[in-house]
Amino acid sequence: MLLPLQWFLRFQHGGIANQFFMALMVTIPVLNFGMLMGWQSPMTPILQAEDGPAPEPITDETISWMASVTFFPPIFCGFLVGDLADRWGRKTTTMLTSLMLVISWSITLFSLRPWALIASRAVAGLACAGCYVVTPLYLKEIASDKIRGALGSLFILSQNLGYLVVYVAGDEFSFTAVMWLCTVIPVLHIFAFLAMPETPVFLIKQGKYKEARVALAWLRYTSVDDKNLEDEVQQMEREEEYAKSMKKASWKSIVRDKTTFSAFRIAVNVMLSQETCGYLVVLMYAGSIFEQAAESISLKLSPNKQTIVVGVIQLLGSIVASCIVEKTGRKWLLVVTSFATGLSMLALGSWFYITSFSIWLPGWLPVVAMCLCIFANASGYQPVPYVIVSELFSFQHRGMVTSFVSSIDALSDFLQTKAYDPLLKLFGIHWVFIIFSMVCFLGTFYTVLYVPETKDRNLDEIYAILDGRQKKKTNDAECGEEMSRL
Repeated sequence: MLLPLQWFLRFQHGGIANQFFMALMVTIPVLNFGMLMGWQSPMTPILQAEDGPAPEPITDETISWMASVTFFPPIFCGFLVGDLADRWGRKTTTMLTSLMLVISWSITLFSLRPWALIASRAVAGLACAGCYVVTPLYLKEIASDKIRGALGSLFILSQNLGYLVVYVAGDEFSFTAVMWLCTVIPVLHIFAFLAMPETPVFLIKQGKYKEARVALAWLRYTSVDDKNLEDEVQQMEREEEYAKSMKKASWKSIVRDKTTFSAFRIAVNVMLSQETCGYLVVLMYAGSIFEQAAESISLKLSPNKQTIVVGVIQLLGSIVASCIVEKTGRKWLLVVTSFATGLSMLALGSWFYITSFSIWLPGWLPVVAMCLCIFANASGYQPVPYVIVSELFSFQHRGMVTSFVSSIDALSDFLQTKAYDPLLKLFGIHWVFIIFSMVCFLGTFYTVLYVPETKDRNLDEIYAILDGRQKKKTNDAECGEEMSRL
């Protein structure tokens, strides 16, 4: 009987349980957005059926626009969401994200005509901006240093869990039941999230020091009089005072400061590498890969079962990321997973290229390569860049940069989903995979050379590495040791 209590007390040490609970609440909109993105896979055959629930069978062109239009609003709204998060707070903006999801699902409940389906996805694009801008900020600002990476990786884990939930629900339940399930989740989240605290960092910025102490005490599972808590609050206050003494945060201040601009370049490059690695193409082509394998290894899975397999692999990868990111560090986990993704992309491209000459190769090879690609991507290449970006900037610049990066990512996703078919016809699937493998390898090379390790380091220590002060300090120490020997 004591074991569960002992486990809880050990887990609650330092407020870890409270922080994980808060992180789960924060990422529910991301989970629902994952359900929205995954919903199209099991529901497309139903919507295109002659006897389906839609008034008329949905065309491939409409399906294409449904897939891509979700990423169009974030291209322009990312900056707006970042500004709202800085003005109204992370909590309010998170609840607005859930409201956009409710509206999106409600449109689909109201009508299944092509205009309604596309409009629903366009509204979901506003929620997409909220998820990708606010959620990483919220997770960073509630987490203690020792679990910062684990909480940050819950962002992608929740999204992948949403994919899997809707894949399984689409296979087991009716169309209407799935629709109501997807709609109820954000509705309940809005009401439940009213009881959740705002981030202490934002409360300090608003001058609400008492509320900040109360929120931080709950997150750290301690009293407001705790000395360690007071030290943490004072550190936040010093950072805020320093920010007030400086000029207002702007793009000019980012460009003019050499170290901050270096951090900005790193943030943009790691996120671009992640978003242009071809992961979306692998997911789109998963069904074809399963069909190729079925011809040689008698692998017969229904389309829904195929998507469930993909969802399980994604979720397992995300769980691995949450478990090991605090042990491996950010940099080397990103290096290994980006390299593994590149290898699997190269294997897929080579398999399709060789078999195009009617040369026989085992059908299980592309399946293994695809599974490795999905697992490696979910276990590091997808979640780690979000963690790194949130750790590279102060509160004043964090929202601006995250908004900008979110807009770039959305533009990349929009172009990939719309350009997929033209690229396929122009180059062939083999060259598409090979090109994406080169992107992954370039990302690996860039990470090794330029991305600093942010694990267990505060912003001053990270910037010391970026501007060379860390190296100079080490060299000075070595010179001092040499002098002492002499």
